[in-house]
Amino acid sequence: MTKFLHGLSSVKSFVALLWTSKMGRFGLIIFAVFAVIAIFAPFLRTVDPNATGGCENMLVPPNAQFWFGTDDLARDIWSQLLYGSRISLLVGFTAAILAVAVGTTVGITAGFYGGKIGELLMRFVDFFMMLPRLPLMIILAAVLGPSIWNIIFVVAIVSWTTTARVVRSQVLSIKERAFVEASRCIGANDSLLMFGEIFPNVVPIIFAQAVLVVTTAIYSEAVLAFLGLGDPTTVSWGMMLHFAFESGVMSRTPNWIAPPVASIVVLILGFTFLGTAVSDVLKPGYREMRGL
Repeated sequence: MTKFLHGLSSVKSFVALLWTSKMGRFGLIIFAVFAVIAIFAPFLRTVDPNATGGCENMLVPPNAQFWFGTDDLARDIWSQLLYGSRISLLVGFTAAILAVAVGTTVGITAGFYGGKIGELLMRFVDFFMMLPRLPLMIILAAVLGPSIWNIIFVVAIVSWTTTARVVRSQVLSIKERAFVEASRCIGANDSLLMFGEIFPNVVPIIFAQAVLVVTTAIYSEAVLAFLGLGDPTTVSWGMMLHFAFESGVMSRTPNWIAPPVASIVVLILGFTFLGTAVSDVLKPGYREMRGL
């Protein structure tokens, strides 16, 4: 219980520190708004986003009944937009967790052991970084099939390399410090040194990387879904744009196109602000610079 309260206090302190940054405030507000929308979507005057209607309700412009109008199957665009936020956040956070977990493991292992093991792992990282991301994601998504979990896997596969390189560079410095050598002298094994001594000191940079990976994941899901590689049974912003393109009326239905595009841009912008703020807050001397 004491550890939980300490962890909660640390989170509150970190959020308060983020709030001192203008970018951090913007990022937190945008994230909070979309999180509330995703959680409370069923209570925000929505209907089943997949429910179709009669011919008389097809491509209806915004009105009192359909706030953002309807699509070519008479589905409510407002409901699709709100429920689509769930998919964007799910893909963003899940892909970020997977990518950061893989990148952190590879980076810590390569930095700690160095030598042939480190070189082999980093050549593996370089190989993945050399591959063009978008074509690779398209190929993998096409091979694996249309599924939201396949999209998450594909995004994670191409997003872990930067984390690996950043973590490795940090580990190379940290492993030479006195507290690591002291632990080694009293008999700590490699696992304890890597994940008990070194890992806690790279958590800040890992967190900053995770926030940036979320933006990549949200954008990638939208692109893949727009190209027809998303799950057609799942409502997402990218699938909304895909169906609008497939309908042939994309240029004549701004009320169908503008909401998902604006949502994607704003959410990515919010996480970009948040990622930049996290990087700034974690820099040494930030508190002193702000007079905190």
